[in-house]
Amino acid sequence: MEFIELILINRLDGVILKYPHHDNVDGTVCITGHHLILSSRKEGVCELWLLHKNIDNIEKKETKVSGGILRGGSLFLKCKDLRIFQLDISSTSELNLLAQTLENLSTIQDPSLFYPFFYRHMHPIMENGYTLYSVEGEFTKVLATEEWRISRVNQYYTVCASYPKGVMVPKVIDDETLAAAATFRQGGRFPVLSYRHNNGAVLLRAGQPLYGPKHRRCRPDEAILNTVVSAGMKGVIYDLRSSNAILQQQNKGGGSESPANYSQWKIYNRSMDEVDNQQQLLESFSKLIEACVDREISSDKWLSKLESSGWPESVRNSLHTACIVAQHIHQKAEPVLLHGTRGEDATLLVCSLVQIILNPDCRTIRGLQALIEREWLQAGHPFGSRLRSGPYSASPARSAPTFPLFLDCVRQFLEQFPCSFEYRQCFLVVLFEHAYSSQFGTFLCDSDQERETRGVYDQTTSIWSWINQPDELTAYINPMYDPTPNVIWPSVAPMSYVIWEELYLRWLADQHTEEREEQYKVIRTREQHLRAQALQLRRELLELANQYYAPNTK
Repeated sequence: MEFIELILINRLDGVILKYPHHDNVDGTVCITGHHLILSSRKEGVCELWLLHKNIDNIEKKETKVSGGILRGGSLFLKCKDLRIFQLDISSTSELNLLAQTLENLSTIQDPSLFYPFFYRHMHPIMENGYTLYSVEGEFTKVLATEEWRISRVNQYYTVCASYPKGVMVPKVIDDETLAAAATFRQGGRFPVLSYRHNNGAVLLRAGQPLYGPKHRRCRPDEAILNTVVSAGMKGVIYDLRSSNAILQQQNKGGGSESPANYSQWKIYNRSMDEVDNQQQLLESFSKLIEACVDREISSDKWLSKLESSGWPESVRNSLHTACIVAQHIHQKAEPVLLHGTRGEDATLLVCSLVQIILNPDCRTIRGLQALIEREWLQAGHPFGSRLRSGPYSASPARSAPTFPLFLDCVRQFLEQFPCSFEYRQCFLVVLFEHAYSSQFGTFLCDSDQERETRGVYDQTTSIWSWINQPDELTAYINPMYDPTPNVIWPSVAPMSYVIWEELYLRWLADQHTEEREEQYKVIRTREQHLRAQALQLRRELLELANQYYAPNTK
């Protein structure tokens, strides 16, 4: 397919752009295969370059004049980065042609036609971001223990289509056992190492066991898990689903581990169904953004609408679950296995948050990059499907903002521990934007296998290659950063949640009326008051704990 077949109009004069924070611009629109470009004849007026892939929804409003005659109208372009543009066009026929052209170009599904395959970086690449975070380099300390090894059983992606070629597994487990265990796990996602803490406790992740109504058993899978449990103790399995969800999956051939077959493990449920349910999570995100852009609502109703969206609860639940898992690892030195259904959403989210709690390396810029590579890209989170649409469009199958939910959770960490992270929240905003649409290939496709097959690693540039350039990197460094080896425990109380204004409200900030500004001032004051109360309570609890555990000096 050629782009020329999709472009019904490639140039249009006299278009008026209306956009928050800016004066109206009378200019010319040009359409290329990847961009909408609007330029003005006035000197000093910035051009608009908008990737078609960034367009989430197109609304057309035709203008009727006397006699019901149509005369032009407006296009409202709602973008995945949460911007909304209005293009006023005087001709109805040109309005329709431009609307159809943008619809054609913004809904292309073939990744090989996306902009990263056509983009050429202007400056020399100092390091290849695609090779920065190999499994060998990321698990150097783990390999030094001689208890773990890198298995290449998935070298040709035949055992598990969503896993990378190399995975960390117990050294005493051979590849034949891994292949057999893969047949017992959803999508072939057999248990692999996610993280090893400094006390030796490990975090594993997998897909759900295919237990089914016939109560299937798999001794190779049991062998993998029992290998990581020390004598005299038990491991912990957290199934990130409700009992009802597990029962429904069991009727379909899935389910959870049998206590009888996994006697060395304690099995718990920790429901995160709203994260693994793609449609529900996308609806929650859409309601959040709808509340954020509502300028007619009072502050009290706004807070109620925000909470009823379900998004703040998903953030708190994700952080709370991560804290529970981290406690098992850090305080009890117990090995933990996490899984939901496929193990591609809630599982990866919680594994990532646990490591931010426990591992100070993940609080650095390169550490977060490595975490995203390990726990999202190489671990098989389907970015291409999940981020196909944003909060403004109808939900196509498998779309869900799981990764934006992770970024919002990290934003909560930054709010509560402003000196513990090397990166500022603008770094998280950049990741949000580029995950949806970008000139870089990092977040393309659904798996390592698909990226390799489509030539992503050879024909596109990694976002890490760009971010790690010295001139670019300085913009993301937190000047208050004070490295600490300590574990950090986020507050998950309702009053601790902070709306991510710098992302969700950034395009509206200069548009507020004085009344709206006053409403936001009241909301921020209330949030600050509640956070101060929460911090005071935490301080009092810490003092009580120190008194209780203080050694007897008499």
